[in-house]
Amino acid sequence: MRRSALPREVAQIIRASLKSADAATLLRQKVSRTGNILKAGRYRHRLTKDRRIFVVGAGKATAAMAQAIERILGGRITEGLIVVKYGHAEPLSRIRVVEAAHPVPDRSGMQAARAITSLLRKAGADDLVIVLLSGGASALMPLPVPGITLAQKKSTTQLLLRCGAPIEEINIIRKHLSQIKGGHLATLAAPAR
Repeated sequence: MRRSALPREVAQIIRASLKSADAATLLRQKVSRTGNILKAGRYRHRLTKDRRIFVVGAGKATAAMAQAIERILGGRITEGLIVVKYGHAEPLSRIRVVEAAHPVPDRSGMQAARAITSLLRKAGADDLVIVLLSGGASALMPLPVPGITLAQKKSTTQLLLRCGAPIEEINIIRKHLSQIKGGHLATLAAPAR
């Protein structure tokens, strides 16, 4: 009896689907460099010798994204720091990688978030900040607002997860408990582009 070719075709479809959804592949489709011009979607940035480039980010796919950015910018990256879920680190040369807990935040993530805010405070008006975010960023960069402890933020996350709250609702609450989320990261990076 002849075996059906369907399983092989299905496997090919699945591989093609996964490749098209790969974070590094998607980033390379939207970000490129020609000489001293960095293109990011519809934006163009001239990379002058005095323009520093900082790369920060968090998320489960951020290490792959950071590898793609390093391939595009190489030695042009001044400094960088990303936070990934434990076990999701990839080798990088210009961007430091910190592993932290997901979905319940931990001290490692909080220390990395503090380091990211310190890095962003170095950026000036002539500098460029590239932010790489993927799923899991909210848990991986916990920096509670004054008056809220990391333990309270962890407890809140655990309670929300146990009651079955959708991730969108969990992130709304996290945003109000964070010094980074809800646009605060962009404010910290100002006046850099």
